[in-house]
Amino acid sequence: VEPATGLLIRTRQVLSTHYDDRPAGCVPELIVVHGISLPPGEYGGAWIEQLFTGTLPRQAHPYFATIPPGRVSAHVLVRREGTPVQFVPFGARAWHAGRSQYQGRSHCNDFSIGIELEGTDDTAYAESQYRTLTALIAALLSCYASLDGTRIVGHSDIAPGRKLDPGGKFDWAYLNAPVSQSAQVARTTPTPSAAAAIVPP
Repeated sequence: VEPATGLLIRTRQVLSTHYDDRPAGCVPELIVVHGISLPPGEYGGAWIEQLFTGTLPRQAHPYFATIPPGRVSAHVLVRREGTPVQFVPFGARAWHAGRSQYQGRSHCNDFSIGIELEGTDDTAYAESQYRTLTALIAALLSCYASLDGTRIVGHSDIAPGRKLDPGGKFDWAYLNAPVSQSAQVARTTPTPSAAAAIVPP
């Protein structure tokens, strides 16, 4: 992560206009993991990128007409093959969480980073996605002292009853071990720059 810009190094950028500034005094403190596929259960293509940039053609598929109107985005999407795509700088507020609450604090978009994994609530995610996700989280922990490896949640955790993603097939145990190690390294190893390349395995 390049601290000055909040952008990933050597990562494809599809920068969206669906974001704004975080409220005064708010910094990234929480990482929220999501799951998404458009149409549901179908992978690849440009549909997710178009959704996050406001260019999704509603007439292209019957499901698209059922998506509630509004502007949404995430900071990063991790494709099935592990390729990351960034839409919003990490220092800005992406619109990914909706109505949400974490430990008594509402409006989680204000203080969180949203990472979407291409997938469904009831399908296992790919190992390449976990590898990219853990590398991305390690880079974020190194860049932002306000983040902590213990504050990583699913969308379902901050919007229970409204959201199910990343779903029951998401392997938190797979994620937690390397993230815990990364958190220790990030807190004990000072680095002159947190710039890192996130590349698919």
